[in-house]
Amino acid sequence: MHRRTLFSADHEQFRDTVRRFIAQEITPHHAAWEEQGLVPRDLWRRAGAAGLLLPMAPAEHGGGGGDFLHTAIVVEEIAHALATGVTGFTTHSDIVAPYLVEFGSAAQKARWLPQLAAGEVVASIAMTEPSAGSDLKAIRTSARRVDGGWRLDGQKTFITNGHHADRVLVVAKTQPEAGAKGMSLFWVDTRSPGFAKGRLLDKIGQRAQDTAELFFEQVFVPEADLVGAENQAFGYLMHGLVQERLMIALRCATALEAALDWTIAYTRERQTFGKPLIANQHTKFKLAEIKTLAAATRAFVDQCVAEHLAQRLDADGAAMAKLWASEATTAIDDLLQMFGGYGYMREYPIARAYADVRPNRIYGGSSEMMKEIISRTL
Repeated sequence: MHRRTLFSADHEQFRDTVRRFIAQEITPHHAAWEEQGLVPRDLWRRAGAAGLLLPMAPAEHGGGGGDFLHTAIVVEEIAHALATGVTGFTTHSDIVAPYLVEFGSAAQKARWLPQLAAGEVVASIAMTEPSAGSDLKAIRTSARRVDGGWRLDGQKTFITNGHHADRVLVVAKTQPEAGAKGMSLFWVDTRSPGFAKGRLLDKIGQRAQDTAELFFEQVFVPEADLVGAENQAFGYLMHGLVQERLMIALRCATALEAALDWTIAYTRERQTFGKPLIANQHTKFKLAEIKTLAAATRAFVDQCVAEHLAQRLDADGAAMAKLWASEATTAIDDLLQMFGGYGYMREYPIARAYADVRPNRIYGGSSEMMKEIISRTL
């Protein structure tokens, strides 16, 4: 298999910390949380105390002061443990927080980043709407200027951390006639009058992940809670989506490797017609194909991580990484088949993986949108 050379000894020490936290604080309870539809709020504070939140954010603002490899470790260990109820940790830490780090005011950074790092404040980002997913320019949520700030109106859906969120980074139209050049980012307090959280959404997978609808009716947003410059959000989002899509690719590469390992172990133990299942030519040839696919996926994604660390990964490269890695997880269907009827039972991790990896081909931009982005460079 691909020998990874990206991570230093310090990185691997951090990986041990993350793995231990997941094993002790998450895995024993995850099945119960899946029944409830979300993880307990206090888990965020424990994750903050353990250093899992904002690992890349500057240390002077309470973050870990690390690099993208620290984020990659959190993504991978969550994926490897099938701890999908806490994928919102990385949304909070590595999708939302970077907008404050890169585009926020000095006051926003000083006030909010330490609270995000400690898990005292939970953050989400609200882009998707009922009629606007991959086509971000089609959003209808609007913000109009009023004395001292803005009035926000609209609706968002499929929002990770939506139920627990204390603050939501909301994408809204501030100059509708300007299209993509008329959107802004707002750091919205979920306790504001006119803000409402909808029901927890009933998903086929990732059942412990807090996913909700959000509603805004004449929500007042103070001028101080505009993030970055007015009408510049589209450019910020396109920049941020490079890292988000790379994180999805990392998640998928790890999920495929884990599913392959479970299946190899099962087919060695499972006896059919007097011999191990893996002794059948079809089974071992299919596993050989998927092992090769997993190795190629890992090598490509790690190369994209190296490019990102060198600040050379562009939108085209991130789109290819996400497209390849997320589509590679369709092989988990073949792996589930080798478990027979047991593969359809949620007590087996392959069943949960089958459902949990599926949205990776949708969120962060669908596979079809990735192909559109890639095709523009042809």
